[in-house]
Amino acid sequence: MNDRVEAAARLLGGRARRRVPLGPLTTYRVGGPAALLVELGGDDDTTAAAEAVSASGVPVLAVGRGSNLLVADSGFPGLAVTLGERYAFIEIDDMRVRAGAAVSLPVLARRTAAAALTGMEWAVGVPGSVGGAVRMNAGGHGSDISRTLTAAHVLDLASGDDRVVAPDGLRFSYRSSSVGADQIVLEAEFTLAPGDRRASETEIAEIVRWRRENQPGGSNAGSVFTNPRDDSAGRLIEAAGLKGLRVGSAHVSPKHANFFQADEGGSADDVHALVMGVQRLVEQRMGVRLEPELRMIGF
Repeated sequence: MNDRVEAAARLLGGRARRRVPLGPLTTYRVGGPAALLVELGGDDDTTAAAEAVSASGVPVLAVGRGSNLLVADSGFPGLAVTLGERYAFIEIDDMRVRAGAAVSLPVLARRTAAAALTGMEWAVGVPGSVGGAVRMNAGGHGSDISRTLTAAHVLDLASGDDRVVAPDGLRFSYRSSSVGADQIVLEAEFTLAPGDRRASETEIAEIVRWRRENQPGGSNAGSVFTNPRDDSAGRLIEAAGLKGLRVGSAHVSPKHANFFQADEGGSADDVHALVMGVQRLVEQRMGVRLEPELRMIGF
């Protein structure tokens, strides 16, 4: 692995930084460093990154806004990739919306509502990026990204393939897509419907209010487990008697059982141990094996 990292570092030159802490780039605020990190700021950077990954075979981790990501305390022994300001644009043309992959979903929700377009209100409740949302088919409040996405610009760092992909090429399913570990979503296009600005902004305010009343703040990554068919992961965890369960510096939120909190200055390994422990205990006590929605790297 070190050979791959060193080969990628040589190829990237000054574009790559070494031993960059990843915890501050995630909403959990815990976790170790990336061996290398590169920020893609334009075409030259994407070309250099693709050449380095293809030639070295170094593992890739797309970081995004880190809202669904937990990196082990030992870190990630590869190349972490973030997106610069070039990929934080929003363009609205009639009902067509183009957004860079670095755009925050709540910002996109508010901007499209202000333009009297409907279809993205739900996104105000998801603290991730457009790129991450495409990768995991993020959703909430009865909708998800696949409902309005019409195209995504995806760069495959391992092969150099750089293309626009239609929704059927992304093979969306519940909290999942075909976007792979070596692939970076650079931008996305949506087609929304004409709406009423006041109605959309009222809906957004209601979603924000509901989240504040029903979900905890602090250092967490939202829902840890996907919901089983016709049931709720939070209900199952609570019914198993696990609300408030603590492992070291991590605990199950007493406010919402599918949210796990990390203490300030805590350990990503404690969070991981809590996730695995809850998965095991729910299966033992409730007969259902929960599947993590959280991306857990390096464990």
